[in-house]
Amino acid sequence: MKLCRFHLLESSARSTDSVAASMGKALSGVLEDGVISEIDGELWGARERTGQKWPLDRVKLLPPSAPTKLVCVGKNYRDHAKEMGGEPPKEPLIFLKPPSTIIAPEDSIVLPRISNRVEYEGELAVVIGKRCFLLGPDEDSRPYILGYTCVNDVTARDFQNKDGQWWRAKGCDTFCPFGPFLETDHPTSETMIETFQNGVKKQSGRVGEMIFSIDAIIHWITQAMTLYPGDVIPTGTPAGVGPLAPGDVLEVKISGVGTLRNPVIGPR
Repeated sequence: MKLCRFHLLESSARSTDSVAASMGKALSGVLEDGVISEIDGELWGARERTGQKWPLDRVKLLPPSAPTKLVCVGKNYRDHAKEMGGEPPKEPLIFLKPPSTIIAPEDSIVLPRISNRVEYEGELAVVIGKRCFLLGPDEDSRPYILGYTCVNDVTARDFQNKDGQWWRAKGCDTFCPFGPFLETDHPTSETMIETFQNGVKKQSGRVGEMIFSIDAIIHWITQAMTLYPGDVIPTGTPAGVGPLAPGDVLEVKISGVGTLRNPVIGPR
């Protein structure tokens, strides 16, 4: 099942009071055969349908959750760790991106004036559906997962190399596009994560190539912090990261999940 959040486009308001009242609001829905069935409340709730349906061309898709935090995993593919000049980590390498980095599908990644090298990092992300903390070693993490989506963990590589920590490198505005949908079915070891720059494939990896599994990552994180519904966990990027330039179009494609597309523009 594919879930989404969206705004109605102005052309959708056909003068009914109920539709006009929804303009500008973040709505939730289930995607079926190219049509969104609107639901009442949050995606992690009962998903009771309102009866209202919207074709995709009448909505603006939003990031499919509004997280309290984005808890990211670094160097979770051996080839990426190698291309970054280091050894694979012996335990999950965790860092945070602030919610202010989030942008929607089709929104523009803005290159900062003060960085000389910004790079893409296509990733599979987990979205949490139920509060979890201190998961036991034999406890299954899947009941706590709402779904899976695409993320571009945009990174100012020069900041990362200079600062010695990753907050500024990972935390610039527009540095976390994610979406367009949440897929509730769990990925398999063969699920592909691919990144395309201007139509050219730059990254390709499988879920089964991760050093630390999704289950292991969630267990690790919850030993230190509480995860809340809507929180996002990008699970690491395959090898092939590279620089962005104004005019680029980036697409992160995950089999069974969808394609996240974002253009790149220069400093404002």
